[in-house]
Amino acid sequence: MSKKREAINDFFKPISKRPHPEQDVSAPQRRLEEKSAQAFTVKEMPVPGLTLLLNFITPAEERSILSFLNETSKCTWRTDLRRRTMHFGGTYCLMPAKSDVSTRAKPEVMQAPPIPKELDWLIQRMVDAHVFSNDQKPQYCIVNEYTNGLGISAHTENFQFGEPVVGLGLLSACPIRFHELTEPFDGSVRSGRAGKAEKTRKKADVYMPGRSLLVMRDESRWKWQHEIVRSAKGRGLGWKRVSLTFRYKPESSKA
Repeated sequence: MSKKREAINDFFKPISKRPHPEQDVSAPQRRLEEKSAQAFTVKEMPVPGLTLLLNFITPAEERSILSFLNETSKCTWRTDLRRRTMHFGGTYCLMPAKSDVSTRAKPEVMQAPPIPKELDWLIQRMVDAHVFSNDQKPQYCIVNEYTNGLGISAHTENFQFGEPVVGLGLLSACPIRFHELTEPFDGSVRSGRAGKAEKTRKKADVYMPGRSLLVMRDESRWKWQHEIVRSAKGRGLGWKRVSLTFRYKPESSKA
C-alpha cells in the first residue's frame, strides 16, 4: 500500500525503548508541504519505523549528483575496499594496500571533508519533506558504489548517530535485507561487532528502486540490521547501484 503526499509521521510509530533514552535524537514530525520541489510517493514497509519515499529526486537530478561524485577535482573515491566509497564529515579508516599485509600495516584514520555545498539542495529537500528538521540537518554522508556481486554485511549504524538514518539509492534497483534483533545492538561495519548481534530469525526484503529515499527510524534504526546480499543473482548486465547514506550526530555524542 502506498500513498501520495501524506504525512510522514503517519508511518512512524514510536517504540517503548531506545538505546539512548536520555537523548532526544528524533526530528520533529510535521506534514509534507505542498511546496515540496518533487512529488514523491510515501510507501509503508514491513519493518517497524521504516519508510520508503519513491521518486524523491528526478532523473535529471540523479544525473547531476552522479556527475558531481565523479568530478575528480572535487570528489575522491576510496579504492582500498572491494567497492568504491566516499566520505563526507567525520573520519574513516583507510585500509592498507594488499602489498602491505605482510608488514602488518595498520589502517590509517583519515579526516573526511564536510558535506559539499553541491548537495545542499538535496539536504534542504529532506528538510522540506520533514525527514530531517532544520536544526538537525545531517553532517555526515557516506557514498557506496555496488557493481556485479558486491554488497555489504548486515549491520546497524553506529549508535553515536541519531535518527533518522537516511539512504538515497541511485541507478539500479536493489533489495535491502533487514534482520530483526532480540534487542537494540550497536554493531556497525567499522566496529567489527555486527556479527555478534543476536537475531530473532525474522527478516524482510525491501525492494528499493533507484531515485528513492529509505528512512530508518525507531525499531528499523536501532533493532534491525540491514544488508545488501553479496550476489549477482537477479542483477543484469551493467547493474550498478550508488547509495548516499546521511546521518545526524547529536551534540551530546560529539564529545
